[in-house]
Order: sequence, then C-alpha cells, then structure tokens
Amino acid sequence: MKAAPTRPDPAAEDGGSQAVKAQLRLREMILAGELPGGSRIAELTVVEMLGVSRTPIRAALMRLEQEGLLEALPGGGFGVRTFSERDVADAIELRGTVEGLAARLAAERGAPAQALAEARECLDGIDAVLARRALDDEAFGQYVKLNARFHQLLAELSGSSVLAREIERVVRLPFASPSGFVVVQANSGRARDMLIVAQDQHRQVLEAIERREGARAEALMREHSRIAQRNLREAVQGHHHERMPAVRLIRQS
Repeated sequence: MKAAPTRPDPAAEDGGSQAVKAQLRLREMILAGELPGGSRIAELTVVEMLGVSRTPIRAALMRLEQEGLLEALPGGGFGVRTFSERDVADAIELRGTVEGLAARLAAERGAPAQALAEARECLDGIDAVLARRALDDEAFGQYVKLNARFHQLLAELSGSSVLAREIERVVRLPFASPSGFVVVQANSGRARDMLIVAQDQHRQVLEAIERREGARAEALMREHSRIAQRNLREAVQGHHHERMPAVRLIRQS
C-alpha cells in the first residue's frame, strides 16, 4: 500500500515567506543607512519593528549573516558589519574571476542559439536606454535591471549549474553585484560615457563567446569588473552618501 503523498505545510510555507520578506526589508534598511554600521540588532527589536514572529526573524538574520551584512555577536544578537575597501575590492575581483570562467566555458562548449539570442535582446535593451541624451533615475533603474539580467544570462550560457550557483552566491556579497556602484554615477557628466564603455565590453564578450574564443571571452569579462573597481574608489573617495548611504559601511584602507 502506497503512503499518501506529503502535502506542504501551509504554516511552514508562510513562515518561509515571512523570513524572505524580513530579510529583504532588513537588507534594505542596512543599505539605506537606517541601521548604521556597528549597530546591534536584537531579535525582539526586529520583531517589534517589522511585526513578524521570532522564528522568521531569526531565519532572516541568519541569512543576512551568511550574506556578510551581519555578524553574530558574542553576547547574542547580531551587529551590522563594516567593510574595508579591500574587502569590497576582493569581492568584485572574485566576481570578475568567476564570470570570466563562465564566459570561457560558454565559448569553449558552445552556447545554445536561443540563449545567445536572449543575451543579444538584453543588450539591445541596454542600447535603447543608452541612446537617450540624458539618463534620469528611471533610465538608471532600467539599466541596472537589464545589466543584472545580462550577467545572469552569462552564467546560464556557461552550461554549468555549479558556476551558475557560484555566481549567484558571489553577487550577493556586499557591494559585489554587477551594478553595485552604478548609482554613484547618476547625475554625473561622465555617467553615460562610462556605461557606454561597459556596454561595449558586453558586446565584445558576447561576440567572443559566439566565435568560440574562450581565452578572449575570459579576459574581457575580467577586465569588465575593473569598471566596478573604479566606481568603488570613486564612491569611497567622493563620499557619495546621499545617493548611496551604504557607502558609509565601507572603511577607506
């Protein structure tokens, strides 16, 4: 006699949903400067703040610790981490290295035609955004969304679920996402020019993948991460706290 199939526990599913929502809200508060670096976060305080029970709050705090935004304190609770400039630079370098490997494998293994077409369509969308003479906040938002999508597609082009997972993990490191510092360029006279350079690199990487030029694709992708390194230095040295409060979490080193 077959055992009856196990049904999902609605209470568990709801708790998981609440944990995700709490995680997103807490991350938003940290990066918006509402929870400054070094501040202590206690479970009960967050429960009262967000109106969510302790179990999903505890799960959310543990996930943010895994992301690197929080650290467990010896006396209990969690503290908002601060980062040296070198920490962030290393995270960006790691992303460039892993994405470079993904680009090389995509070229050497041969990416599916449908995936390549989707990547080209994504880049066409970025071209449309950059065709505007001036980039307002809405345009920057569209660029960030499309840029993230292209980098996600790059992971898929590699045909490696292992690499896709690693790229997903590394872009969650504090400030390591492909558009982590794009916002500091908003309202800058050089903003559009820098994004055009980044877009040209996107096109070259995709072209190298299509031509099965693995070494070139890898080198281009690693070079592409240098733009984020430059934006990091400008963000820290230029004190862009109004547009990007999270910069306060970075210590100059």
